[in-house]
Amino acid sequence: MKDFMPFMLALFVLAIVLRVSFFFTIVYFLVATYILVRLWSRRAVSSLRVGREFNERAFTGDEVPVHLTVHNTGLLPVPWLELAESIPLPLQSGRFQRQAVSLGAREQWRHTYHLSCRRRGYYHVGPLTLQTGDLLGLDAGSRLSVEPSPMLVYPRVVPLTDLGIPTRSPLVALPAKSPLFEDPSRLMGVREYRRGDSPRRIHWPATARTGSLVVKQYQPAIARDTMICLDMHDEGYTPRRLYEATELAIVAAASIASHIVLREGLAVGLATEAFDPVAEQRRHISLPPRTERAHLMAGVLETLARVQLTPDAPIASWLRAESARISWGATMVVITGRESEALYEALLGLQRGGRSPALVLIHPDPTPPALQGRAEALGIRVHRVRIERDLETWR
Repeated sequence: MKDFMPFMLALFVLAIVLRVSFFFTIVYFLVATYILVRLWSRRAVSSLRVGREFNERAFTGDEVPVHLTVHNTGLLPVPWLELAESIPLPLQSGRFQRQAVSLGAREQWRHTYHLSCRRRGYYHVGPLTLQTGDLLGLDAGSRLSVEPSPMLVYPRVVPLTDLGIPTRSPLVALPAKSPLFEDPSRLMGVREYRRGDSPRRIHWPATARTGSLVVKQYQPAIARDTMICLDMHDEGYTPRRLYEATELAIVAAASIASHIVLREGLAVGLATEAFDPVAEQRRHISLPPRTERAHLMAGVLETLARVQLTPDAPIASWLRAESARISWGATMVVITGRESEALYEALLGLQRGGRSPALVLIHPDPTPPALQGRAEALGIRVHRVRIERDLETWR
């Protein structure tokens, strides 16, 4: 109450002037009450323990429950407590309603709301602000703030039926029924017999035990490496569809990486030059090809969730330097939105360096006359993607 202290001062002066003992008694009582409610309020706030629990990783389209807990660990009750949570707009599933509660001694309050992950990105959930005061309104109130928690939303992953990515490795020929050369001395397990399997691969003891034909599966002697090169230059896509094209490019990169690791069991890496909100600066990010699922989730998909467009970083300017970091014969999937002479010169350089490029164009403009037939002349396969369904039926 802003006018309480002036009121007390006026009442005290009046008591002195009139020399009425009853006025002094009122002044003493109100002062004691004011001190008591302030101490109560401060003590009650210091006894509050606040928790926020939720899954800090989710995919686009997920609903994530957030559990708030407020525990009064003290012996003094909290007359009223107002809670307000700050939620990023792309995660809001409905406006967060301010909550007003009262807590008794040692009492705990729980509340659950949901985050709607409509857009990939790196977010902060919070801060959570709590404000309390006294029942009489004498204290202006005590405020407590809980630090925001990071939230990472992975991009959408679209299942791919067949990538058709080329390779130049001398030990691999794709597409083929068996994409890898196998080492017969390294038995990995067995699988059901398929038409066309060699009789030499039949595992007779396992066949007798299971009652159905099974064949031996060997570990690969060498695996195809794939490096996904994502263009995050703000001039790399059609201006009128910049946001849509960029997000679709990220979906394409995530889908290709997931397909290669989860379905083919091969190594995949990611390279891009983009603004990173965690580092708060533009970075060149290069993740070497690996086969582990942990690399896919914590490396590739997490990077794709964070990256944002940046100026002055055309993909043609760093492709050749990136190719030097990967092995001879590796496939480099270049994802961008525009064809250019500089881009095809960079792709030609990759070919001459023993790498096999594949070009993925997102919402592309019509090919300029000067570049028509250029990809075919270089033997580079070009995939044109305008909607996610183009990825789902990719052949």
